[in-house]
Amino acid sequence: MHMQLDFDRYPCKSYEDVAFRIYGGWARYCVNVIQSLQLLFIVAGVVLSSGQSISQISKNSTCYIVCILIYALAGIIVRQIRTLQRFGWLANLALWLKLLIMFIVMGLSAPSVPSYQAALASYSIPEGPVVANAGTPPGGTFVDSLNGLNQAVYSYGSSMMFCEFMSQMRRPTSLWKSLIAAQAVIYFCYVTFGMVVYSIQGQFAFNPAMQGLSPYNRQTAVNIMFLFSGLITACLYGNVGVKVMYVNVLQELFNAPPLTTKKGKWLWVGLIPIYWALAFVICVAIPHFSYISGLVGAVYILQFTNTFPPIPMLGSDIKKSAILPLETFDTVTRSFTRTDDGITKWARDFMQKGYVNAFNVFFVLGAATTAILGIYSSVVSLIAGFEEKTIATSFRCAAPV
Repeated sequence: MHMQLDFDRYPCKSYEDVAFRIYGGWARYCVNVIQSLQLLFIVAGVVLSSGQSISQISKNSTCYIVCILIYALAGIIVRQIRTLQRFGWLANLALWLKLLIMFIVMGLSAPSVPSYQAALASYSIPEGPVVANAGTPPGGTFVDSLNGLNQAVYSYGSSMMFCEFMSQMRRPTSLWKSLIAAQAVIYFCYVTFGMVVYSIQGQFAFNPAMQGLSPYNRQTAVNIMFLFSGLITACLYGNVGVKVMYVNVLQELFNAPPLTTKKGKWLWVGLIPIYWALAFVICVAIPHFSYISGLVGAVYILQFTNTFPPIPMLGSDIKKSAILPLETFDTVTRSFTRTDDGITKWARDFMQKGYVNAFNVFFVLGAATTAILGIYSSVVSLIAGFEEKTIATSFRCAAPV
């Protein structure tokens, strides 16, 4: 579908371009808003988890809000870089750091006990023997299972940047090779990592996992590595998020100057603190990483991964099937000559690829149902979490680690 919509004169560079060319301007604005919010919440999640690391490094002697603020200020300073080209080698370094962190955590979790303090502060789980279950733990509810699904979506999902990557590659096969290689590494490492850590720590397994380690010196070393890789990740997502907001909202709706001009550069400098300030407010309002990651997975990532892709595919197939030999387009008057219209036309066009279109409709309904259930479980967990007395609450200094 992307290759059918991509042209040399009018390249298809982003997700909103696909929505715009099939459904029009309203779909483009909807995608831009959802994409911008997803990137903002992802940045907030990285800032929050990094704030927890800073709090652990300081042995909870520093106010948790201050820990988050420190990391947000660091992001504001680093985020003044406008181009992603200067982040290339740092992004590669961040990837290898994350893989190194995973292997270190697996190695350190075996000879040591879990961090009972973090499990008690975040999940209200008291110290006790480690219990690991192959299936759903006894006493687990349907909401608990959905929350686990949300975390899986957060870890493995998202096709949000598909078009951006596709537009940067000369050969379409290069993207598929890259995607297969990346997904293979992610699945192998994540599944192995999850099984090893959970089998060792059981119900005390923490999210993020390095904060569930108990030796302070080793925990601190891994936390410092996580801070560095997290800052790069947050800046990369923040770069894309601010650019989407600037180009598609400020430039189109409010006639903001291009980023290449002097005024545009100064406006960029002013937008960065505002963007990270919003992420900071989200962090202190929802001071628990698992809640933010679950909410992002259900509300945003699941949509871009499962719900949204079949929708433009359905519209594209129906519109291509709608073209008949007698129907023409006048390039001078920019008008169409149609042989029929209305419900009869769309029913005929739908049945041209009836099985494929029916499958896309079924897929969308299934993904939307899963999304609704995921959002429901996230909201229920947020309400239950804030009602507990041991967890960190909004705009308070107590840390959930």
